[in-house]
Amino acid sequence: MKKNLPHYLESFLFGSRWLQAPLYVGLVFAQAVYVFKFLQELIHLVGSAVTLTEVDIMLIVLGLIDVVMVANLLIMVIVGGYETFVSRLDLDGHPDQPEWLSHVNAGVLKVKLATALIGISSIHLLKTFIEVGAKMAAAPDPFALTRLEHGVLFQIGIHLTFVVSALLMAYTDKVMNGTLKLGKELGH
Repeated sequence: MKKNLPHYLESFLFGSRWLQAPLYVGLVFAQAVYVFKFLQELIHLVGSAVTLTEVDIMLIVLGLIDVVMVANLLIMVIVGGYETFVSRLDLDGHPDQPEWLSHVNAGVLKVKLATALIGISSIHLLKTFIEVGAKMAAAPDPFALTRLEHGVLFQIGIHLTFVVSALLMAYTDKVMNGTLKLGKELGH
């Protein structure tokens, strides 16, 4: 059976997905940088715990949580993206296989990433609230407060944009999957 030009073109196009593999490997190295940053901050926290104020400790711990959440986001992108767009991972029966990986697709991955971004944004917003509270207690300058209030409102707006975007993506994914299921049930 002789293969024609469209077959070779389709094979070439499908094979091009492997160009993304180095991108995912690069993200693994980026995650290593986050591990280094986490350890650096943890050593700073432990080494300075006696001299730090409670607010300082809280801000450092929130920074550590932020690093962990970004690392989780990276894992979702690396593993989920590779599985969705490059090649299936041979993890059947592996005791550490993430539950969500068995039903990952582009829509699920987008919603998971959006929720992770909301979590990261929440941590940043909480840090901002704590920092503003500390600054307000230290120097109640009305002009400084106005600048701080604008910054806080800007961050709240960004956070709400993430929340609304995630809700819209989840709703769109649900509608599309519901429509697809209905179409399959009707024999389409």
